[in-house]
Amino acid sequence: MLGKLNDFQSRNVLVSQVIGRLACSDGTKPYIIPITYTFDGTYIYGQTNEGKKLEILRNNPNICFEVDMMTDMRNWKSVIVYGQFEELTGIEAKKARDVLFGSIFQLMTSSTVHPHEHETGEAIDDSARIKFVMYRIKVDEITGRFESQSISQDHINALTDVQ
Repeated sequence: MLGKLNDFQSRNVLVSQVIGRLACSDGTKPYIIPITYTFDGTYIYGQTNEGKKLEILRNNPNICFEVDMMTDMRNWKSVIVYGQFEELTGIEAKKARDVLFGSIFQLMTSSTVHPHEHETGEAIDDSARIKFVMYRIKVDEITGRFESQSISQDHINALTDVQ
């Protein structure tokens, strides 16, 4: 079954994920990049360094942002956000960094992930993951779609009989 997500469901998808795709345009061609983010129910927060993305966003703050949740090709959710890029400075940037890192900190590198590669026992330095520019996306519109289909036992049997 294909369908539309309501606002609550769409926001739930945004809150539950940490990787999305940010699309922007310089007026002549689109540019899309994956970003690490967090959504606090009002804003999407991210960080970046100087570069093409930031240059485009400073000149044209209109964005489109997309997030997926996918179990398989027959069971997925996709959310698109339209909004406005806002570069943050000072106390606002610090608050945004706290929100972002409070959400994604547990996903950052841990020395227990691959202990065989870290025999010295030294902690892994994640400071390079901190970028200089904090921003948020003011959400103007959220839309979401989904597909949900359970696979019947007959379908599973048919797939396994092929082999």
